[in-house]
Amino acid sequence: MSTRDGRLSVGVIGAGRVGPVLAAGLAGAGHRIVGVATTSEAGRDRVEALLGAAPVLPIPDLLALADLVLLAIPSEELAPLVQGLADAGRWRPGTLVAHTAAGLGTDVLLPAMQRGAIPLAIHPAMVFTGTSLDLARLREAVCAVTAPAPVLPIAQALVVELGAEPVVVAEEDRPAYAEAVATASAFSASIVGQSIGILERIGIEHPASIVAPLIRSSVDAALGRGVAPPPEL
Repeated sequence: MSTRDGRLSVGVIGAGRVGPVLAAGLAGAGHRIVGVATTSEAGRDRVEALLGAAPVLPIPDLLALADLVLLAIPSEELAPLVQGLADAGRWRPGTLVAHTAAGLGTDVLLPAMQRGAIPLAIHPAMVFTGTSLDLARLREAVCAVTAPAPVLPIAQALVVELGAEPVVVAEEDRPAYAEAVATASAFSASIVGQSIGILERIGIEHPASIVAPLIRSSVDAALGRGVAPPPEL
């Protein structure tokens, strides 16, 4: 790390819903965003909206500047990208490399590790919209962190700087963690959509105003008990 005050130069690969939001959170904590690598127009628009003047750069240029490289790309793209950059000699010793895939730990970053990079896996357990609304939601979120023991505090500190709570998940437990997160997200979306659809079919206006507080209170009750709440008698 090149900075003496603990502030990092951050480069982001990927400008979907997650990367620019996390970059904005890190910028809010005082880190410097040196660039974002994206090839899509939507990604460029998202970078401009959330990060202002942060430049869009080619990946090699970004890696040459960054103390922390955030890989916010689909999980199936991680291994080939990390290996390709390793084969091209782009990873620099001492660079922090973090990915955001739920089901993967740091093993996928092994080619970068072999060239001296420091691996971190950080997954925020929340649904992203890719807008500034997510910054407030991050402050209520939990992030799964996986890293070698000597550098685990770095991953935890980055999560705390985002305003979230770090929870350590072992390498071998990442697939089970990802399954739990996906199940909760899919189930929630399905139930909400089904409930709103029924109310719309019987002519209820603004059905979300009925469903939203009911869903929230039901989830709160279930979480408080650790099980689904019993029906009313």
